[in-house]
Amino acid sequence: MYNNQRITVIMPCLNEEQGIEQVLQRMPPFVDEVIVVDNGSTDRTSEVATSMGAYVIREDARGYGRAYKRGFAHATGDVIVTLDGDHSYPPDAISYLLEAFRHLDVDFLNASRFPVRDPEAMSFKHKVGNFILSIAMSLLYFRWVSDSQSGMWVFRRSILSNMTLESDGMAFSEEIKIEALKNSKVRFAELSIHYTSRLGEIKLNPWRDGFYNLWFLVKKRFT
Repeated sequence: MYNNQRITVIMPCLNEEQGIEQVLQRMPPFVDEVIVVDNGSTDRTSEVATSMGAYVIREDARGYGRAYKRGFAHATGDVIVTLDGDHSYPPDAISYLLEAFRHLDVDFLNASRFPVRDPEAMSFKHKVGNFILSIAMSLLYFRWVSDSQSGMWVFRRSILSNMTLESDGMAFSEEIKIEALKNSKVRFAELSIHYTSRLGEIKLNPWRDGFYNLWFLVKKRFT
């Protein structure tokens, strides 16, 4: 419990045996529920997560968004915190984000990776791609968002019932922010975090995923 609110942490994982143990070791003790959604791993991700007390759900249909939607369906906390199992997002920052979430009195808090302080954490190509996508979202939805692609968010579980989340892939990250921004009753804010180098293999295809996410932004805005 944190400030009388039950906290659920959700992590989608695909072959994150190398990073998941370190993430779970750093999980704050006040977190009530840790859900690891194993998205078809072929390594020991599930075994490691289970041995460290996480609730592991298997989602064999591949997709970042598909994994998150599966996790959301099982979450019981009042507030949901998300992060990746590759150790790139800081579990230690959860208390800092929750305190900001409370003081800012918001419903959705996006943890922005910018400015990137670790020179090894993100390539120049990825920085440029993220900047283009964030500018596109900001222009299309008339609200400045510094990191449209961040995978760490803090939000009230109750707002999910008013969201239409269609993407099963990487575009899910921008879509959930769009749904929060579109709803005038949802208070949205951003806060910078310390983003670091990931552990394990990289699954993102920058060109394919980047162009698809840009197309998805436009499609979502005009359909």
